[in-house]
Amino acid sequence: MTQTTRIVLSSDHAAIDLRQALAAHIAAKGWEVEDIGPTTPESTHYPDHGAAAARRVASGDCRFGIILCGTGQGIMMAANKVKGIRCGVCSDTFSARMIREHNDANMLSIGARVVDEARAIELVDAFLDAEFEGGRHATRVDLIKALED
Repeated sequence: MTQTTRIVLSSDHAAIDLRQALAAHIAAKGWEVEDIGPTTPESTHYPDHGAAAARRVASGDCRFGIILCGTGQGIMMAANKVKGIRCGVCSDTFSARMIREHNDANMLSIGARVVDEARAIELVDAFLDAEFEGGRHATRVDLIKALED
């Protein structure tokens, strides 16, 4: 089975503009983007949006997920409640790369009130360009997965 090249993006109301800019950037890199909103600035609940994106990744429908809220923390916590999700919130490129290389993260969370658009693009690129290293890290990821059972 070939791995999908689809990435799901979601956010709460605090991150609509940044999410849409990231969606355009990711699409320009050749990924198929599934932007599941929201599209209007009315207040929304980040747990709903984080879980919706996480379910698409956990099902295999999307390879990765990029989620955003004001700090990135709350939406990340919600996503990580979905079995099979390993999501980290990042504001520096080292961490964005390392969660892929060492933790086999399948979702990235970003705080729209923490980083600007240029930094968010750098984070996404670092995350998407990195590959899981396996080896000793695979043993540790297996231990994380075992906690879900």
